[in-house]
Amino acid sequence: MNELHILMIAAELGLATGQVRATAELLDDGKTIPFVARYRKEATCGLDEVSIAAVRDLLKKYIELDRRRDSILKSLHERGELTCDLEKRIMAAETLSVLEDLYLPYRPKRRTRATVARERGLSPLAGLIFEQGRIDPAAEAARFVDPEKGVGSVEEALAGARDIIAERVSEDPEARSRMRNLFLSQGALRSKASGDLEGPGAKYRDYADWSEPLARAPSHRVMAMMRGKREGFLVLHVEPPQERASAILESLFVRKKGKGPASPAAEEVQFAVEDGRRRLLAPSMERESLSAVRERAEERAIEVFARNLRELLLEPPLGGRPVLAIDPGFRTGCKVVVLGRQGSLVAKDVIYPHSPQKESHKAADKIMELCKRFGVEFVAVGNGTAGRETEEFLKGLKLPGEIPIVMVDEAGASVYSASRCARDEFPDEDATIRSAVSIGRRLMDPLAELVKIDPKSIGVGQYQHDVNQTALKRKLEDVVETCVNAVGVDLNTASKELLSQVSGLGSKLAGSIVRYRDENGPFGSREELKKVPGLGPKAFEQSAGFLRIKDGINPLDGSAVHPESYGIVEAMAEDLGVSVEELMKDSALQGRIDPERYVSKRAGLPTIEDILAELSKPGRDPRREFEAFSFTPGVESMEDLRPGMRLSGIVTNVAAFGAFVDVGVHQDGLVHISQLADRFVRDPAEVVRVHQKVEVTVQKVDLDRRRIHLSMKVNPDIEGLDGQLRQI
Repeated sequence: MNELHILMIAAELGLATGQVRATAELLDDGKTIPFVARYRKEATCGLDEVSIAAVRDLLKKYIELDRRRDSILKSLHERGELTCDLEKRIMAAETLSVLEDLYLPYRPKRRTRATVARERGLSPLAGLIFEQGRIDPAAEAARFVDPEKGVGSVEEALAGARDIIAERVSEDPEARSRMRNLFLSQGALRSKASGDLEGPGAKYRDYADWSEPLARAPSHRVMAMMRGKREGFLVLHVEPPQERASAILESLFVRKKGKGPASPAAEEVQFAVEDGRRRLLAPSMERESLSAVRERAEERAIEVFARNLRELLLEPPLGGRPVLAIDPGFRTGCKVVVLGRQGSLVAKDVIYPHSPQKESHKAADKIMELCKRFGVEFVAVGNGTAGRETEEFLKGLKLPGEIPIVMVDEAGASVYSASRCARDEFPDEDATIRSAVSIGRRLMDPLAELVKIDPKSIGVGQYQHDVNQTALKRKLEDVVETCVNAVGVDLNTASKELLSQVSGLGSKLAGSIVRYRDENGPFGSREELKKVPGLGPKAFEQSAGFLRIKDGINPLDGSAVHPESYGIVEAMAEDLGVSVEELMKDSALQGRIDPERYVSKRAGLPTIEDILAELSKPGRDPRREFEAFSFTPGVESMEDLRPGMRLSGIVTNVAAFGAFVDVGVHQDGLVHISQLADRFVRDPAEVVRVHQKVEVTVQKVDLDRRRIHLSMKVNPDIEGLDGQLRQI
């Protein structure tokens, strides 16, 4: 383990070196982030999943930096260009950009104007001029005129010398560092139209002549401009203050004496420096700056996606209740399924309550019969095509017991229905039935169902196809793993896909667990996991605490208490003269426990406190309580909307510039960040989250462009109204 890396990471994250070192050792030993965060708090001094992931990512970054450093050192050594001073500077480089700057003058490169000048023997002249002594550059250049070498005149000799100096300036590490800082801190990001901004390019009209400080450009705008550039509609530039840029380079390379005129040699250097800045250094820094701002914007977009996904996965579950689920449709009808308490498919049918068939009476009879026959307690309706119409149809039926009707976001359901996972679960059903099953299960347990779908298909991202796909995949995998392990998994009912997200398992072991369960029946204890083929001590250690067995042999198997700590709970119960089961049911008994008494070298106070918290609510679900939601009656299409209407909505996506809200008209409306609250909002996440129920006011409806402008302010400005009219 590289101790320097530990020190650098600790400084960058503001952590103690001991925390970073312990975390690095645990990760190096193959421990997962959820396991370290939950069951190794003593070692890390309580680092959470976010901090542990940050340590992991920085470790990877510094390892990659060292690999590049070794490659550069090897290349320089093999070519005999590695000096002691250069080696020291390379070894001290703490970032990839500094490392590459040091290597740039020695990197094998294509043929340049400076290369040609060197081949013509003009390096000595360039060196002489660069010293800026008391010389006559023209007289010195005359000595290098040689038509056979391609130097036909004094001016050609001087031009070649300036080319060498210009390249030297553009490759100087200090010059590059200072110019890089100037571009990033004071540069202006400018976009210009480069194609026809009609038709497909119309969405980039706002950027046809746009300029703003690079350092303050918001991520969503950067991503939009980058996409416009990639599609050929925009040209992007980064322009620093030109005078400041020239002054920086002149201060580094041009020797001036007081306020008097520069020497002839200094004038030549000044010309070369300006040429190097304009022709070589500025384009290089522009590319780096655009790359840096794109990377920053991508990181922000990935963070937004991850945060939205976390909220979606941790949506409140309905739980094990019989559900009738409908995948709505007009021409092909509505696919209807009934799911049992464990999510199993117990009935299926097709109804045609809408045109063109319009068999509403027959459809009503089928729905009523299914609800009574299977004791349906909730109805789930997909929010896609014909969703609101189907909801209104169902509300007119007077379902037995006033069964709640819940609209369910069906984004990605079609992806699941065509997946191998769905085919394995329902090999004899068509995709539409599988889709209806997925809609119903999303209501019952969003987490358990959504883990079966690629997160990028769920529709809560921002420019998700434009960002670094490797970084996005890693981040989303972290979110899924964290959410699954925070909630815990029922070992006897979980799907292979859900089990594969449990700490220490993965797809192969998850498959082995399901096969063992199918062949031997439900697990009676966590200990029985050790009988699963291929599941060794390490996998058991990391996974057991996150797996739950309801009504198992050992009551602790239904909690988040790790088997390695069962002895502690047994000692607590024995000291109180009761059984473990009695201790778990009696809060008064738990209140008599002195945590300090059970602290040991293996289990510190954080572990003991976690155990006591778990005993008070064994296997508690951290998700919020389920709350049914309904859209505003009578509003089913964009044509029904009027400025000033106050509507119920549900947040479908949160972006850096605002939030998208479904108000039940098959087209999400946008609540711009400026309309999220009656106060200044810096980050939409301060106010809203995915699937939050909200009240919004319609500000403007653009039917031609299919755009809806909404506001969450108490008294927003309404287009065409005096601000007093409000239609409910």
